Formats: sequence, structure tokens, C-alpha cells
Amino acid sequence: MKQFLLLFAFLITILPIYSQENLPSDYLSKEFHKGRREAFRALMPANSVAVVFSYPERVFSKDINYNYHANPDLYYLTGYKEPDAVLFIFKEAQANGETELFFVREKNASREMWTGRRLGIDGTKSKLGISTVHNGKDFKDFAIDFKKFDKIIYDKIPTDISTNKSGFDLFGLLESFKTKAGIATENEASLELFRTITNSLREIKTPEEMVLMRKTVKLSCIAHNEVMKAVGPDMSENEADGIHAYIHRRYGAEDEGYPPIVGAGANGCILHYGENNSTKIDNQLLLMDVGSEYHGYSADVTRTIPANGKFTAEQKIIYQLVFDAQEEVFKICKEGTPIQDLTKKSKEVIASGLIKLGIITDPNDVKIYYPHGCSHFLGLDVHDKGNYMGNLKENMILTVEPGIYIPANSKCDKKWWNIGVRIEDDILIKKDSYENLSAESPRKWDEIEKLAAQKSTFNEMKFPKI
Repeated sequence: MKQFLLLFAFLITILPIYSQENLPSDYLSKEFHKGRREAFRALMPANSVAVVFSYPERVFSKDINYNYHANPDLYYLTGYKEPDAVLFIFKEAQANGETELFFVREKNASREMWTGRRLGIDGTKSKLGISTVHNGKDFKDFAIDFKKFDKIIYDKIPTDISTNKSGFDLFGLLESFKTKAGIATENEASLELFRTITNSLREIKTPEEMVLMRKTVKLSCIAHNEVMKAVGPDMSENEADGIHAYIHRRYGAEDEGYPPIVGAGANGCILHYGENNSTKIDNQLLLMDVGSEYHGYSADVTRTIPANGKFTAEQKIIYQLVFDAQEEVFKICKEGTPIQDLTKKSKEVIASGLIKLGIITDPNDVKIYYPHGCSHFLGLDVHDKGNYMGNLKENMILTVEPGIYIPANSKCDKKWWNIGVRIEDDILIKKDSYENLSAESPRKWDEIEKLAAQKSTFNEMKFPKI
């Protein structure tokens, strides 16, 4: 009896592990993920099987991992957000009628107490609607004859992963798969087919995805606007970054979609500046490339603002040129436009403007001050999957982000040095037009100055000195 009571007491202490209250109610539905698997299957060739692994966990420091980020393809197809898993999708139903198999992490009360809840077999079936689910440890001895398939479709297999030597972590699952499938080296045709299918699916956003995309972009705009109001010469880059992060979390975003870029003055001329550690912005431009990640979907919004609330004459000229380039690109944002034309058009406008300003003399030199492309797909990855050599299609979402960056010691008049400007918006492509999803955050220089004149809640916050 005493042993029973001890067991009962232990179970009572771990019951919270198996349930969680007050979760968001707007995750993608299991019907959405099922529909994506069906769409994937429809694009597979006859007598083929697709294999999708989870992403590996990554070490942050010693025995501490980074917060886990799911493989966007696996999440797209299943909704599963845990490591050590593998999904199989069959083009045709197999002998026992199954069209898919999913191997997941086994439930483990002891490990869940330390590292968090696991869905396990039952949770995966009930919450994600996948009927044929097994524990990962069963895969090694599971009978799958890969030799009977004409094609095995898979993504690039990671090699830089650790193992717990259980045989059924991600490392073990990969080794078992390679042995079963007889894969010694990756097959480029299989990789290309996987990319083709996932690019074609993920470049077009469904109505369910659009709900999440609109939300993640909207709350990112709110964050940008709040920094516009709160910023001042004495603010640090890190503080501005922190305002973004707070507002993202305030509205339920789990993370940022990429490492935030918050660069003042010369730092704004570094395309992927990430330190964000300048202690004073001073009377410089502040370039903020920051977007939230909400339920896996990333925004990507950039605004460039004057820390003291007013653009200088030189800053305004460069800013207006970037704005004009973006406006010209917007005019061709509609179905049928070659995607490459967006960058081409933006470079034409900026090259012409820089020549008039005497900053360059040859249009080909535009790449010195505008070295990146104008657009990329947006969704589950900030640089989302899609067919970049194709044409724009209805319900694609892309960025439009021209920029000019003139670091110190550039071969032009000193008055332009350390001016870095990028304006980036998230655009939904329609049949004959576009919708700017990030229009809620002002882009025109005078509208930015008007918003900067307002006070922010963050201006009134007082903290102890240290």
C-alpha cells in the first residue's frame, strides 16, 4: 500500500507535464497539415517515397541547447515541432493501406520534467491527425523495402549532428535510413525533386497561412512604430532592439524570424550587422531590419529613421532615392512579372539617382552601394522557399527592399559617408496588383518625422541605475 501511495504521489507531481492550459488557439489546424501532405503527394512521381527528417538540436553552451526550431518543411507537412523524428510519404498506398508513416520521440516522464512536454504517439495522433505513428526507437527494425521504389525523395542530409548513442535520436534515424535505403552518398536528382516540390508548394500561401502572415507583419509594424516614437540620440542599439522584442512577445510572437539588425550610422552600412551594441545612436540614422516570428511565420520589415526625429538634407536625399526605387518596383508587383525584374528595376532607379548625385559615374557601379537583391520569398523561413527564376504568381509573398549604403572612405563626397538606408516591405501578389502588408508602418520621410514627434509609452518607463 505504501508503495502504491508513493507511486500515486509521484504521478500527481508529473501530471502537469502531460497537459498545458491557456495555449494560443490560432495555430494551423491538423486539416491544414493534412492538406499539405496531400498536395505534396500529388506532385510526387509514381512509385516514390518522400522522407522528411526533423532538424537537429544545437548546443548553446556546454550542456545547454538553443531553443529548438523545427524543420519548416516537417512543420508545414505535420505541425510537429520536436526533434528526433522522420516522416515518410508514399505516393501510392502500401500493402496495409498506409500512405504515410511518422516516427516520433517516445514519451518519457523523467525527461519531460527536465526538457518539456512531448506529444508521443497518442498526442501526435490526436493533436496532429496523423494516424500511422510509431516511436523512433522502432524505426531501426521496421520493415520498409526501399529497393522497390523508383525514386526516394529527400532533402540534404545533415552531417554535423551529435548523437546520444541511443540509436533512435536524429543521428540514429539518419543512419538507419541510409542503411535501409542503401544511400552512401546523396543523390542530386532526389535532392532537386524534393526542392522542386517544396518550392512549388511553399511559394504560394494558403488562406490559413495568410492569417498568420498578416498577424506577424502587423505586430512587427507596431514594434517599428513604437521605436520611431521612443528613439532618441541617447538610446542604445540594444535598447531599440529590446523594444522590438518586447512588443513581439506582448502580441504572442515566439521569437524573431532572424537575428535583428539594429544599426546606427556606420553600422547601418553593414548589411547583416548583428552586434547591436553601440551604446548611443547619437544624431545618426538608425536602420532597423527586424521581424517577428509568429507560429513559425516570419515577417521581414526594415525602417530607417533619424534618431533625433529629423532627417538631414543629405540623409533625406538618399532616403528619397531608396523610396523612389521601391515605389517603381511596386508598380510591377503583379502576377506574370519575372521575379528577376524586381531587382533589375530597383537597380536602374538607384543607379540613375546616384549618377545625378555624382556618387557614381557608371551604372554598373551601383553594386558598390547597393550590393544585394531587391526581393525574396517570405513565410516559414525569412528567406522562404520558392522558384526565384520564375514569374510572380497570385498569393506569393515577397519582400521589396532596395537600399543604399555609403560607408566612410567611400569614393564620393564626405557628406554622404555613413549614410545607410534600407526600406523593406512585405508584399502580397495579386492578379493585377499587390497589397503592402506592412503599410501600417510609415515609409515616407515626412510621415516618419511626424510619428517620431509623438511620445511612446517606453519614454515614460523608469529603471534603477546600476
